[in-house]
Amino acid sequence: MTTRVRFAPAPSGSIHVGNARTALFNWLYARHNGGVMVLRVEDTDRSRVTEESYRAVLEDLRWLGLDWDEGPEAGGPYAPYRQSERLDIYRGVIDQLLLAGLAYPCYCTPEELEERRKAAMAAGRRPGYDGRCYRLTDAERSKFEAEHRPYVIRFHVPEEGSTTFHDLVTGYVTVDHAQIDDFVLVRRDGFPLYNLAAPVDDGMMHMTHVIRGLDLQPSTPRQILLHDALGNEIPEFGHLPLILGADGQPLSKRHGEVSVGWYRDHGFLPEAIVNYLALLGWSPRDGSVILPLSEIVAQFRLEDVGASPARFDLDKLTWMNGEYIRSLPDEELARRLEPFLVRVGLVADPPTEAQRSLVAAIVPLVKTRIERLDQAAPLVAGIFRDVPVDPAAAEKVLGEDYVPELLERSVAALERLGTWDREGVEAALRGVQTEMGLKPKKAFVPFYVAVLGSNVGAPIFDSMALIGRDKVLDRLRQVREKFLPGREPPAEVR
Repeated sequence: MTTRVRFAPAPSGSIHVGNARTALFNWLYARHNGGVMVLRVEDTDRSRVTEESYRAVLEDLRWLGLDWDEGPEAGGPYAPYRQSERLDIYRGVIDQLLLAGLAYPCYCTPEELEERRKAAMAAGRRPGYDGRCYRLTDAERSKFEAEHRPYVIRFHVPEEGSTTFHDLVTGYVTVDHAQIDDFVLVRRDGFPLYNLAAPVDDGMMHMTHVIRGLDLQPSTPRQILLHDALGNEIPEFGHLPLILGADGQPLSKRHGEVSVGWYRDHGFLPEAIVNYLALLGWSPRDGSVILPLSEIVAQFRLEDVGASPARFDLDKLTWMNGEYIRSLPDEELARRLEPFLVRVGLVADPPTEAQRSLVAAIVPLVKTRIERLDQAAPLVAGIFRDVPVDPAAAEKVLGEDYVPELLERSVAALERLGTWDREGVEAALRGVQTEMGLKPKKAFVPFYVAVLGSNVGAPIFDSMALIGRDKVLDRLRQVREKFLPGREPPAEVR
């Protein structure tokens, strides 16, 4: 039998990293087993889902490199794959369940349900739904229908027995039916809920495995009961461990940004994200930490997924991202840096050929100094354009007594250069350093401030070589006039 798995997001914007991990594990399982990956969109909640949020999900999956064999824009034998386009199917199933006496309309108002819940708790009983509307007489039901009283559709859970399933991650789970309420299948507005739509679609689309987060494990007995009622072949279930934040609580926005879109916009590589997410709950048998996607596919087995919660460590992800950046060929890193330089206005969109050449030239300067793509722009801004000098850096660095002499001697040495390149710039400035008996930090940090506008940046000799003689000398003179007025160097160097 061909393995068939699905990722079924409810779009509300960019994908949460926890859902991205679920998508990845389904994708890995399908690819490892030569199976089919299905994308099914659970978009029946009209209050949350927009076309923009739906498109964001597709964009995030494509950016991560997680393609799908069936689903939106790919088609397939069980289309449509958006639940909002399958409403007639769910209505047909509900009619079937009502006719068989396996489901029933519930006319209880929210106020009535709350009142009975409180009464049950006060009496020491379990505060679940008491099945009142299942026991309505025909006359009572006719009365409510005549009043056009709003209703939901509930599934009638057998009063005796239990449901057992083997979870591929956590082991055997047994739930007594006495602990399962008659659960709602259809809301008052006629739209299906998760516990109806998911198993109906899983059955019709012949899913062999349902791999999802541990938070959905409690819904599994309900869905198995519905599968049985519909005569479906029941898929195997595997529930992935929770992802926790640094404080040991389930990962959420209180731990910082948790959407795939945020990581994309802040310069994380999809390869690094995928590699890191794969390690949240799964461990390769060879103990590797950094693995290409092809190797993860080759090694991935669901039995190697642990049941213990995984901890999301942003520092580790950032380190891993830096490793991936350093592994990129220079040409590829230049291509990936371009959008981040466009975003801050350092290059045009699209870049000119001259700008592309300059981007290629700065790659070796930043490759070992950044862990995210968005960290490059601040280091090289002064190479692409004139930048204002940071006043705090100017006060701290340019205020030293020796700086006027350093700049005077350096301007003279740079003006005498025959060939303006990195080697020539370095030789000129090191010559001044030796003449003045300065340590390297004292000698060169002022040039970061004067030429690049800040006391941090790409290597200064390379930067000055790329900026060019005229601009460098002009910036040095402007800094001298603006920040060092009245502070003349010694007479012997004037």
